Amino acid sequence: MRKSHPIRRVVLATAATVSGVVLLLSLKPASGPAAASAAGAAPQQTAAGQESPQGGQQGGAGAGTVTGDATQTQYGTVQVRLTVAGGKITKAEAVQAPKGGVSDQKTALAVPKLNQAAVTAQSAQIDAVSGATYTSTGYRKSLQSALDKMKATSSGTSGTSGSSGASGSSSGSSAAQARTVTGKVSQTQYGPVQVRITVADGKITKAEAVQAPKGGVSDQKTALAVPKLNQAAVTAGSADIDAVSGATYTSTGYKQSLQSALDQAGG
Repeated sequence: MRKSHPIRRVVLATAATVSGVVLLLSLKPASGPAAASAAGAAPQQTAAGQESPQGGQQGGAGAGTVTGDATQTQYGTVQVRLTVAGGKITKAEAVQAPKGGVSDQKTALAVPKLNQAAVTAQSAQIDAVSGATYTSTGYRKSLQSALDKMKATSSGTSGTSGSSGASGSSSGSSAAQARTVTGKVSQTQYGPVQVRITVADGKITKAEAVQAPKGGVSDQKTALAVPKLNQAAVTAGSADIDAVSGATYTSTGYKQSLQSALDQAGG
């Protein structure tokens, strides 16, 4: 009997070991699904966390690009595209500009300066680049077109936001307070002049010449006179402004078209 005890112990130990291995193997399938379900939950939470920042970026207002109308010049087409964020110009670029021969050099010289000036001024009231008058004039016209589109988009967005009852009245009052009026074309000895003004609360907040004499010496006179006339119109709030020395015909045509715009605006 004593000799059999060690054998039994060995058998029992072996059986216990086998049982333990079987138990361990039987536990693995049970832990697998739990781990899989836990792993499945974690990616879903991560994905959900990523969706909200993306939605916030897509919903951001006042950001995007606006391309102005193509403007034809004596040496080629000029077209400006703006990048806008928060209602401000953050980048300006010419997607079209005169090219070929001497135009390549003038474009390479003028466009970077005009781009920088547009961002700095935040308007189309920028100086022409010396030696590239036609390109500068076309650039400013296309830039103004892009700015007009930007303002129209901004006004449309603000008009649709807000509560149903209040938004209708606020957009209506805003339209009544600020509007753009274009005067009649005034023919001069050197070409047509036409003025467009923005009026708010009965005052001129902005004036610009949508048409002005061009070609030859007229380009220089227009580049010199028009910015001064625009500023004078806003300052005076009327067509009673002084002519710019050296640009009498342009000044006279400007004042006539300005008066026409004021008559339409009721001012």
